[in-house]
Amino acid sequence: MRIKFKHFLSILAVLLVQLTFAQESRFSGKVTDMSGLPIPGANIVVKESKVSAQADFDGNFVITAKKGQTLSVSFVGMKTAEISAAPSMLIKLSDSSNELETVFVVGFGTQSKKKLTDNIARVTAKDMENVPVSNFQNAMVGKLAGVQITQINGKVEGGVKLRVRGVSSISSSQEPLYVLDGMPLINDNESGSSAPINPLISLNPNDIESVEILKDASSAAIYGARGTNGVVLITTKQGKSGKTKISLNTSAGWSEATHKVSWLNAAQYAELFTEASAYRYGAADLWLTEPGGVFDGYANGKDWRTGEVDTDWQDLALVKGAVQDHTFSISGGDSKTLFFLSGGYNNTEGIVRGNNLDRYSYRGNLDHKVSDKFRVGLNTSLSKTNITRIGSDNSFATPLQAVAQTPLAPDYLNDGVTPNNDTTLYYNFLMQQFNGNWDANIFRTLMNSYAEFKIIPELSFRTELGYDNNNQTEEYFAGSLTESASTNGYADANAIQSDKYSINNYLTYSTKFNENYNLEVVGGMSFEESARKRQYVAGTGFPSDDLQTVESASEITAGTSSRTKYNFLSYFGRATVSIMDKYLLKGSLRYDGSSRFGASNRYGIFPAASVGWIISQEDFLKESSAINLLKLRASYGVTGNAGIGNFASLGLFSGSSYNKQSAINPSQLVNQDLKWEITNQVDVGIDFGFLNNRVSGEIDYYVKKTNDLLLNEPLPGTSGWSSLTRNVGSLTNKGFEFVLNTTNFKNDKLSWKTSLNLATLDNKVTELPGGDIVAGQNIVRVGETISSFYVVEYAGVDPANGNALFYKNTLLADGTLDKATTKTYSDAQRIIAGNPYPTLMAGMTNTVAFNNFDFSFTVQGEWGASIYNEAGKFQSSNARYKDNQTSDQMNRWQKPGDITSVPQARWGRSNGEQASTRYLEKTDFVRLRNLSFGYTLPKTVTQKISVDRLRIYMTGLNLLTFTNYQGYDPESSYDNNGDSNIQKGIAFYSAPPAKTIIIGLNIDL
Repeated sequence: MRIKFKHFLSILAVLLVQLTFAQESRFSGKVTDMSGLPIPGANIVVKESKVSAQADFDGNFVITAKKGQTLSVSFVGMKTAEISAAPSMLIKLSDSSNELETVFVVGFGTQSKKKLTDNIARVTAKDMENVPVSNFQNAMVGKLAGVQITQINGKVEGGVKLRVRGVSSISSSQEPLYVLDGMPLINDNESGSSAPINPLISLNPNDIESVEILKDASSAAIYGARGTNGVVLITTKQGKSGKTKISLNTSAGWSEATHKVSWLNAAQYAELFTEASAYRYGAADLWLTEPGGVFDGYANGKDWRTGEVDTDWQDLALVKGAVQDHTFSISGGDSKTLFFLSGGYNNTEGIVRGNNLDRYSYRGNLDHKVSDKFRVGLNTSLSKTNITRIGSDNSFATPLQAVAQTPLAPDYLNDGVTPNNDTTLYYNFLMQQFNGNWDANIFRTLMNSYAEFKIIPELSFRTELGYDNNNQTEEYFAGSLTESASTNGYADANAIQSDKYSINNYLTYSTKFNENYNLEVVGGMSFEESARKRQYVAGTGFPSDDLQTVESASEITAGTSSRTKYNFLSYFGRATVSIMDKYLLKGSLRYDGSSRFGASNRYGIFPAASVGWIISQEDFLKESSAINLLKLRASYGVTGNAGIGNFASLGLFSGSSYNKQSAINPSQLVNQDLKWEITNQVDVGIDFGFLNNRVSGEIDYYVKKTNDLLLNEPLPGTSGWSSLTRNVGSLTNKGFEFVLNTTNFKNDKLSWKTSLNLATLDNKVTELPGGDIVAGQNIVRVGETISSFYVVEYAGVDPANGNALFYKNTLLADGTLDKATTKTYSDAQRIIAGNPYPTLMAGMTNTVAFNNFDFSFTVQGEWGASIYNEAGKFQSSNARYKDNQTSDQMNRWQKPGDITSVPQARWGRSNGEQASTRYLEKTDFVRLRNLSFGYTLPKTVTQKISVDRLRIYMTGLNLLTFTNYQGYDPESSYDNNGDSNIQKGIAFYSAPPAKTIIIGLNIDL
């Protein structure tokens, strides 16, 4: 067959065109984040093929593909994008932190948000950045539903209370279990005084990548005996493959108290106390005001009548503070080795005079892929924290008790240098700084190593070895001019060394079969051993105030040492099943053994199960453009609490001296039946996502019931013992939690996101066989919230005579309370008048980005709680005591017919200062917790100076507080009760938190 030449050319041209369209080409592109920063190490894969590429240091890549083929572009922590192959592609990846694909850390593994059947709250480094606090717990305030985080007071080292879904114990620990990179942390307050030190103050918040809080039993039961109070999983930052990244964050700012109380000035003090004296001694008795009288004695030669002396002791106690924080990190790696190195320094000068903190920290995280089957890693952290401490709240050496001093007394003597300790009412706290010191030094070493071996593609084995060493030393010195003048000085030294070793060995089996079934099984064992040593020595009599250590004391007055140890041995397992990506099942079991419990109850079993149904995966919703996620889930589980003394089940003996002879005496009764507290928790919830996940969130309802409460039950004095730790009683926590995340607006220039969380809490004691437990103004009673306030009810002032009145509240025959009033305090009965725990908590965070500007703020609120001011009987006592008074006492009753709530001022006479609801206040508040405003320089500018990113920002903390509470702060409480489970919500010269403003700089190279 002959073909004409022109026809041949036509056929050849068609073939060439077809070959051109069918052949593969090399396409180039660049991968960046939404702000335009390159993403080195991003993976680019041609879908349905084995062809892949990786972005270089500048985010550039070249890949071979056919025009129009789909490329999948992904990177850790970013949302995967798909794009058609084309010349000169620019691919922007968005943060996946709020997407369903987000991976959550769970006990001994990870789980995607979409397939979670548990209730886990999460915050990331991005949520916590630029919050100017020295501990990571305070950076999470207002961001987690059902989690209450409160620093006890405004001291820089102040203890932190983190409560997950209420309080589940009376005498046992109320603290959650903290786990850092898989290693349970030491979390014991080792303060040398009754004022606690936050045990986790040594952790640098800038090293943390994310914090997951396991709230329900399904998530926490894998930690068994210590999961009742929740589990806090802390994950530190790791390196990412690609270009080595150097980051610097430096900031500095200033602080002041969030609020100050109004106190009497010198003229008001003289007027009130002169009037109070006239009531008792008669107006003609001028023993206070006459020349050479008491007031002149206070004034120490100054004329108080003309205002020559008018000392504001509060301003001396609460000062301007300062904060600076500097962190430097280097991270990066390649396909085999990832690394993250950081160093940090934090200096916080407290708002309470003489209270400061310095922290130096180092972290090194290394991950290495030895082969395709074997991987190893090592995380290490070193820190040194120095705290300049001040006295506990119940101490005249603490600055806040200076408000009790009369304003008629000068702060310093005439030389202006030496504190006036001669004519003040009480010990002048300024003398402690002038002639004494108190330092605490904390050295902490953390190490966690792992090795992971992939036996077969579906099965891997992982072993982890962790070590936590916490060394704390405190040295205290009071010189010859201080309260210890009578002994010519006093000094003590307190040294504590705590060690914890942990070993985890577990297998993970993950497989998919029949295309519709995914199975993951985790099983293994864990062992922990904790040891503690303490040495203490004290001495008096120093030849010179320049010699301030115990070795210079002329007499050693006290000395002791102790050692203790406990351990846990545990076996655990978990199975997770996903059917057709819409039916989810999970079950876990932990078998825990602890040396702390009786021989007959040393081991406990803690099971949990949960189910989930992703309704949005069903055919009738799968194609919905409005509903992206609709998931029902439910869980039930059992957790425990082991937060008691190491030898609580044993009969103990201690050495003692009898007639200067060594002796042994019994110190604790035996109880071999002592066992775990058991908490059963049910949780039902809904997860949702609408409108391309622009609206997402979750709704939960939970019930936690704790049985076999570990209680230090009082014993009759005739037994010879004060108490015995037993399992008695039960209590219940229940509540709703609501989380709503919205993307309100988003385009190339403007983004606005809101996150809202609400939580209710209903706590009730349901069983207490021994009856009421009363401690101070708090009570534990069946049917009431734990630690409810139990006080006489104040009824105001009799307008006829200025007497303070109280409601009788005696029980009448019909079962009601007698609301008649009486001036006789002993005729009135106590009632339950509130509790220290909020019934509603809320938090809202807004994040706005516009061009190169970013703006965010968090608002926090709590309602339903109260605080009792234990110092009110001195501070608002109608001049019964000599202490300076709050300025509202000027509104006292003075003549018949006066309508007021402040009784008549009566020197040395009781008139309303007794414990009553007069000093109990609601602490409802709304607080602007933090606000941040930043500006990132354009790339065109930073590229000229070889910088990837340069951001300038300003951040404020505790800027505004809206409350009717009249005390220092609705969250500040008595630090001497920091470790008490019953005496809660008590204020006693408690310092407010700091209001802080900082200016900072972020630089990425």
